[in-house]
Amino acid sequence: MVLNGSQIIMECLLEQGVDTVFGYPGGAILNVYDELYKYSDRITHILTSHEQGASHAADGYARATGKVGVCFATSGPGATNLVTGIATAFMDSIPMVAITCNVGNAVLGKDSFQEVDIAGVTIPVTKYSTLVKRVEDLAPTIRRAFRLAKSGRPGPVLVDVTKDVTAASTEYTAQVPDPISRDSQFTRNSDIDQVVEMIRASEKPFIFAGGGVIAADAAGELKEFAEKVDAPVTLSLMGQGAFDEADSRYTGMLGMHGTKASNLGVVGCDLLIGIGVRFSDRCTGNTRAFASRAKIIHIDVDPAEVNKNIRTDAHIIGDIKPVLAALNERIEPKHNDAWMSHVRGLVKKYPLHVPQDTLNGPWVIQKIDELTPDDTIIVTDVGQHQMWASQHYVYRRPRTFLSSGGLGTMGYGLGAAIGAKTGRPESVVVNVTGDGCFRMNMNELATVSRSQVPVITVILNNHVLGMVRQWQTLFYGKRYSHTVLQDKADFVKVAEALGVKGYRVQTQEEAEAALKEAIASGEAAVIDCWIDSDDKVFPMVEPNGRLEDTFTEDDLED
Repeated sequence: MVLNGSQIIMECLLEQGVDTVFGYPGGAILNVYDELYKYSDRITHILTSHEQGASHAADGYARATGKVGVCFATSGPGATNLVTGIATAFMDSIPMVAITCNVGNAVLGKDSFQEVDIAGVTIPVTKYSTLVKRVEDLAPTIRRAFRLAKSGRPGPVLVDVTKDVTAASTEYTAQVPDPISRDSQFTRNSDIDQVVEMIRASEKPFIFAGGGVIAADAAGELKEFAEKVDAPVTLSLMGQGAFDEADSRYTGMLGMHGTKASNLGVVGCDLLIGIGVRFSDRCTGNTRAFASRAKIIHIDVDPAEVNKNIRTDAHIIGDIKPVLAALNERIEPKHNDAWMSHVRGLVKKYPLHVPQDTLNGPWVIQKIDELTPDDTIIVTDVGQHQMWASQHYVYRRPRTFLSSGGLGTMGYGLGAAIGAKTGRPESVVVNVTGDGCFRMNMNELATVSRSQVPVITVILNNHVLGMVRQWQTLFYGKRYSHTVLQDKADFVKVAEALGVKGYRVQTQEEAEAALKEAIASGEAAVIDCWIDSDDKVFPMVEPNGRLEDTFTEDDLED
């Protein structure tokens, strides 16, 4: 049948099983939005308050559901407003397709109104970006975009379409997408055999797992692997939920704000098994000192990550789910009783500290954990609250912790929470943020109220840029250059003005009551929790420090 370009975009989205798009209209993409109006019974559109919110919402939808997130934007500033969200998804390997529209072919390259080479701008932060200038190329390009976004190491793809292509017509034939096969082109049996032998010879193995386990849907295989190897498990920030954190094998997060048990365990192990991790600087600290007593194994789908940050002794390249399945078949169950006893002793000796006498970040996170079910989705912005949310909430399932790990994007949280709640409406969604981050995306409260997306936003409001202030306190002689936010901003009034119920709480009793009421109501809420400006995140490893030098507040006092 003959369809125009805008109809082809809609039909291709339906082919791919897309049910929700986040976006913001404009002149160049008007033809597409006009067609979207006619498809509103099959494709839901969430109008965000800003294009960056749309990109974060598509990201949050993808992380929460495992499906490809989709966002729309018009040309020029509409498209460039997506870039931070696209880069966020790229750094964390999140499948997303961004569809933008540009000026017509006849005026391309002439600095026309709202013209920008968005395909060129996004080359460094996408798996693939392209400009479609012929309507005949449109359907194949969109199909390729979804395939690339989902396959191998997932990531964002951008498709830019000239406005005249959205109006031009061509023959269209529907296609059923081919299934995405598990990537095993680089997996070698000899590598698997080598890893099996290294595990057999190890007496003190330690598993370090990350977001790649979640992307591969391999949490079940990871649990079986940990039990067969008889090893403790630590997770990266992106790996939260990849392993049941209530399991006695779990030692806490690794790295700059990881637990002492995890950091010292990695220092003392004889075999470190990295699974779906990048060995980022926030996890390793000083790379020369990282796991220096251990042999290191790396299992990852992306060959580019192997030996990039940390030199390994063995590696397996391939999709984590079948790789772990193959290892589980070949590994004889081990019993490392002395090692497991030692590591559990570290967990008991170095618990995370939660002050009980004041309203503070760790206490609020623990209270949220206490009051919410296991399938609750916690979304965070970036900073101290992000670290507290990763340290003090017990994640039992994959896709229940959503955060900007690699790029560290302030302003990510509320848009991502909208996407998560849209994709998984049956789950409670709590957006944990700080006052500095909330300022960057609080306009999306208008989206929350307009589209009736009942997310709960908890602001850990210390009236400063908390993480930056913590560094200024520890490393910059308490010179608080432009990190104090003691102004007249009233977040409760902001929430109410944008149609969302607001609570201001300054005591533990007030916080608990507000959380219970907000959760029970099933409606959107903002809970503004006032905490001390000098509360800090501990434990900590100083930048480029060694994991063995992890320190707490007590260590500083000593």
